[in-house]
Amino acid sequence: MRDEERFTYGRTSVYNLNYHIIWRTKYRNQVINPAISARLKDILYDIAAEYGFTISHLEVGLDDHIHLMVSAPPKLSVTNIVRWLKGTSARLLFLEFPELKKSYWKKEDRHLWAPSYFVESIGTTNEHAIAKYIDDQRRKEGQPDGIERHQN
Repeated sequence: MRDEERFTYGRTSVYNLNYHIIWRTKYRNQVINPAISARLKDILYDIAAEYGFTISHLEVGLDDHIHLMVSAPPKLSVTNIVRWLKGTSARLLFLEFPELKKSYWKKEDRHLWAPSYFVESIGTTNEHAIAKYIDDQRRKEGQPDGIERHQN
């Protein structure tokens, strides 16, 4: 009996690998405005589609922490997922929003994101609690941004 909601069925594997990932801006700079937040979300969903994983929940907290719930096949390491998300998004955001560069003193080799990140694996028992936590980030902080996007 197949459980399509709980498991992903690949050609050679059946899996349910979910991660709660959080990272922040370098120096805790609060540089993500609503326009940058909207574009960042689009970029992150596009990266997920390109590399073959899904983002089921995504929010940018008012403290400029990025919160995601990611589901990935076993062949993808969480290290690579975070590297792709942070690296590509930073490069594109610096290109599309040159004003971001003013918040970082280095002229060369600027970094938008702090080098660290948090990740935890999510089992089925706490998946809904983590999803609610991510979805409630804006409400908890008191200012909904009105921007929502869900990946199918």
